[in-house]
Amino acid sequence: MRRFEHAIVAAERPFDPTLRDGAVEYYDIGALLASEDARVVLAEDGPTVVGCGFARIDVSKPYLRHGRHAYLGLMYTDPASRGAGVNRRIVDALAQWCRTRGITELRLDVYAGNAAAISAYQKAGFSPHLVEMRLGLNPTGQD
Repeated sequence: MRRFEHAIVAAERPFDPTLRDGAVEYYDIGALLASEDARVVLAEDGPTVVGCGFARIDVSKPYLRHGRHAYLGLMYTDPASRGAGVNRRIVDALAQWCRTRGITELRLDVYAGNAAAISAYQKAGFSPHLVEMRLGLNPTGQD
């Protein structure tokens, strides 16, 4: 899974000038695997793992209708397997687990410029909801 995480970071670097150079790890995979409030899913093609993702149940902001939601992360499909419905199957498996836990809302983050990822999530039923904006105050635009 760490291999997939590194591939995600490499794919996202062009969309995020704020990522530091060198190795970056977004997730505490050990904690996700050990948590009762998280589910990690691997997609396999025979003996080969071709994708992954997780759902983590989080407390929602107090002003929302739902008290808890699931955050999806580490969503990755090997490039050779893209277009074969791997992402959709991962999302469906995570959504099913969330339903058994009483969760009615799924959330995830995707870079606004990542059209391929946005398309994949829209095919899985997601729709854009909120755009996070930033202003770098460093003269190079990076900070």
